[in-house]
Amino acid sequence: MIHHRLQILVIILVAYSTICSGQLLPGQSIAGLTESKSITEGQPKIIKTQGTNQFANVHCGLQDKAGNLWFGTTGEGVYRYDGKTFTNFTEKDGLSNNNVWCIYEDKENHIWFGTGDGICRYNSSASSGNGLKSFFTLPITDSLDNTSAKNEVWSILQDKTGSFWFGTSNGVYQYDGKSLAPFLQNDKIINKNKLRLKHIQAILEDQDGNFWFASWNQEGACRFDGKTLTNFRPNEDGMVHAMLEDKNGNIWFGTRNKGVCVYDGQTFINFTEKESLRNTCVYSMSEDQSGNIWFATETTGIWYYNSSSLLIRGSKNFTNFTTENGLNHNSVFSITIDKAGNIWCGTRNTGLSRYDGKTFTNFFE
Repeated sequence: MIHHRLQILVIILVAYSTICSGQLLPGQSIAGLTESKSITEGQPKIIKTQGTNQFANVHCGLQDKAGNLWFGTTGEGVYRYDGKTFTNFTEKDGLSNNNVWCIYEDKENHIWFGTGDGICRYNSSASSGNGLKSFFTLPITDSLDNTSAKNEVWSILQDKTGSFWFGTSNGVYQYDGKSLAPFLQNDKIINKNKLRLKHIQAILEDQDGNFWFASWNQEGACRFDGKTLTNFRPNEDGMVHAMLEDKNGNIWFGTRNKGVCVYDGQTFINFTEKESLRNTCVYSMSEDQSGNIWFATETTGIWYYNSSSLLIRGSKNFTNFTTENGLNHNSVFSITIDKAGNIWCGTRNTGLSRYDGKTFTNFFE
């Protein structure tokens, strides 16, 4: 009994020390540690150069291995943030389209952009002023339907073998660095449900080597095990926008109308309405260094989930941050966690907020 009491005392003292130092214990909720506020003045800004469309958004984000942050927008091209200033790249710089739906860094540290008109890869050598073009473009026309129409690229993945997968409005394509081919043209694929894999918002290769495709075309989450293509409807929702495999191998799905669902390898775990994220669209997810999951939603700001309680069914472990806490907009399309643990939120109206655990700092006009 005495030993048990000493253990409790140690835990209390560690928790108290952690709170006082402003640091979080792994799995600890940040709610209640500090009252959030926002900073808007004196910060570098994302400056709009293409228009003032209030429905444009910061749709995706990435921190590259060099430490630069990249943000793709719908209408304003892409922004690179080096910690001091934002540099804007648009069609005038060689970007194939000013709508940027996804950003990806490959194994050779090249930055790829999925746009409203095919794929672009950033040429870092062009920044040295040697006359090279800033972007290499890989057009992806709608060859599945034998047309030359523009094809929007929503997702990019480089698999363990080095090959690329592109999720587009009109199907999934594979690229080996030389040739581009529609995935479903492979006659060896067993596709009993005749899935078309259109409007693929995310692609994931899990720890077991399965490929998952998030469909915005009522096909749900589609899994390819190397032979067979099957699909699931997480939370009975056929529209899936985001996927994430956490450190424990659980796969999370962000859906259009039913919030989040997690697959533990055997069972789909649905969160109840009491857990707040049930009836909302989840656009993006990211895992922090402690293994906690962050969600970007269409109307209710961002959410934080204490992953240590994943298997405790019915336990409410969500914490919500909105404009009342300093977030610049409650419609959030992307969530990116940098190496320092800051949470970057890309929002509607080309807004960008950074949360450091205490304060929201806003970087927009």
